[in-house]
Amino acid sequence: MPTKILVIDDDLAITDLMSMLLKTHGFEVITTNSGAEGVKLVEEKNPNVVLLDLMMPDMDGWQVSKAIRAFSNVPILILSAINDPSMVASVLDTGADDFLVKPVPSSVLVAHIRKMVRQTGSLDKTNLKKNNYRARNTQPLHT
Repeated sequence: MPTKILVIDDDLAITDLMSMLLKTHGFEVITTNSGAEGVKLVEEKNPNVVLLDLMMPDMDGWQVSKAIRAFSNVPILILSAINDPSMVASVLDTGADDFLVKPVPSSVLVAHIRKMVRQTGSLDKTNLKKNNYRARNTQPLHT
């Protein structure tokens, strides 16, 4: 079964390009140009990885990432033209797992996707339930 990638970007040219590129690497690709639709697709299609843009008109990447984290532990890779360390830290704090600055070489993008799939592919259902619990309960540990 091929790895399923959901691409969420408001730019139609980007989603078309990503779809074409990722399909040549053997991925199954679903695209949307709406953040709200992207959140629905995560629930309906259960992708292995989400590629998410930050700057979108209906729901920005921070809102989408937060909404997805409310119900899913799917790996989220942010692709953005923004290269501001505080913005990167902010979106990683809302639940994204990785961040790449556009334009990114296709080999680097594919390597990051494969790394995320390897990391989550080794989880069994028990660990996944524990990780989902942890994702929702992120209180600091007191020692």
